[in-house]
Amino acid sequence: MSFIKVKKADRFDISIDSIAADKSISHRCAMFSLLSDKPSYIENFLMAEDTLNTLNIVSKLGAKVEIDKNSVAIIPNRLKEPDDILDCGNSGTGMRLFCGLLCGFDGFYVLTGDKYLRKRPMKRVVEPLRKIGAKIDGRENGNLAPLAIRGSKLKNFKYESHIASAQVKSALILAALKADQISYYKEPELSRDHTERMLKGMGARLDTKIKKDGYEVVIYPLNKPLKPLKMKVPSDPSSGFFFAVAAAIVPGSKVLIKNVTLNPTRIEAYKVLKRMGAKVEFIEKENIYEPIGDILVEYAPLKAIEVSKNISWLIDELPALSIAMAVAKGKSIVKNAKELRVKESDRIKSVVDNLKKCGINVIEFEDGYEIEGGEIKKAVIDSYGDHRIAMSFAIAGLLNGMEIKDIDCIATSFPNFLDLLKQITEVEIGD
Repeated sequence: MSFIKVKKADRFDISIDSIAADKSISHRCAMFSLLSDKPSYIENFLMAEDTLNTLNIVSKLGAKVEIDKNSVAIIPNRLKEPDDILDCGNSGTGMRLFCGLLCGFDGFYVLTGDKYLRKRPMKRVVEPLRKIGAKIDGRENGNLAPLAIRGSKLKNFKYESHIASAQVKSALILAALKADQISYYKEPELSRDHTERMLKGMGARLDTKIKKDGYEVVIYPLNKPLKPLKMKVPSDPSSGFFFAVAAAIVPGSKVLIKNVTLNPTRIEAYKVLKRMGAKVEFIEKENIYEPIGDILVEYAPLKAIEVSKNISWLIDELPALSIAMAVAKGKSIVKNAKELRVKESDRIKSVVDNLKKCGINVIEFEDGYEIEGGEIKKAVIDSYGDHRIAMSFAIAGLLNGMEIKDIDCIATSFPNFLDLLKQITEVEIGD
């Protein structure tokens, strides 16, 4: 189990054009290529453990995968039953979306992952899939991996989710593409919509509509293979957000984060940081497949804020946002974020416990927390094997130093995070 020690930083002014490629889009590029009968070509694919595991699974399902630096060619074949288990590593996105993708294809499939993923609940995806005819089993009656899937014919459905979750929505959409008739999916608010955008671009027929009482997707079954993907994956604003917080909390600092997706469902955390008082500017450069551009963030004294809306748009950034809240003037509140409980760790507990170690007053709720701004003190932090917890508290260390244990998980999503952090301060890595 390795650790890092982060030293206090002086003011900095940096431009970052090497933020990791977007993980969510990279996963989907690999998976969705299986729905075409022609080669897909993806530039700037994220070469991290999670997404490489997804490519490996795609290969085991019959596709030929060719990698040249950070470009990937995927030449599909008829999706075949694999002769081995399919290892998703640490990726909940991978496991949940593959459940939806594979349950409609003939064959037997076993999905597993690392020790952390095998503890994460899968029932939120498994149960609705079972209702439309999917045959999925696993530990705790299908709640925990390994999950065994026997592909079968699927019924169409009308499903209303009580939570806005891009993973649940994507799994149901992928299953609906193999259903016998038109299906309907509804969620209380629009969650991240990469799946809909990408599948539409490949020729799938999806009708989407934002209503007063939520967001609805009408999914038409596929009657022919989709068009192949030819795209460049933008950089990940979720990864860039760690350095946005760094600039917002270190006096006199500034960061320009280049070539990220500016999809409205992906930059909500930056807008929250702006409402807290940081200087944030969005600079759009192109809008062909997804809006892409730069984000400029500058330091300013922060004030407390309540975050209770559009939670699904910033669920991944809440751990880093909690660091900004910990130095903001007043008491910040996060509500309606119970989804944090079922991420790579119980992120409500992980944030609360570690902030307390840093001398910050925090009150834990079932669906969030209250953070009273103060001074973040040096502490020894447990990442709980969660990459976003590890990176968030590394950023916190820029103020007074920090030691974070169990940091191997960072490589799953942001392989060059520590290299970028070293542009700001000294980082000691140990075993």
